Amino acid sequence: MKRNRQEKMLDLISRYEIDTQDELIARLRECGYDVTQATVSRDIRELKIAKMMTGKGTYRYVLPKQAPRTAGPSFSATLIDSIISVESACNIIVIKTYPGLANAVAVGIDGMNFVQILGCVAGDDTIMVATRDAESASMIADRMHELLKQI
Repeated sequence: MKRNRQEKMLDLISRYEIDTQDELIARLRECGYDVTQATVSRDIRELKIAKMMTGKGTYRYVLPKQAPRTAGPSFSATLIDSIISVESACNIIVIKTYPGLANAVAVGIDGMNFVQILGCVAGDDTIMVATRDAESASMIADRMHELLKQI
């Protein structure tokens, strides 16, 4: 029960800009978890969830920093520049890259450690990213589009 609740907290914080414990409690209750402020406060401390200032000057909860899983490539501007298109359908994101670059881009995506991403499968120029649900796929695709606009 506790593990499920804490996993849901991490999922909600990664998907939404949550800035107060009251908002987090409300979202958990919407998901069927009957929690108190004391329980949420204790979970926040145990999970090492922090608050970070947003670009708007407000604060929001953020997930704890995780140690890098591998010394592989990070999701850099070079990898972003390798992407031709990003499309989502249901809980799948299809990313087209230039020939020979899909594997490197997939490793970069895996390195981003999104809790919504279940895994990536890369061919020569296409990546299929499986996400937890359609909403997650849409959110990740939107983030990818934002990264593409920055180049």
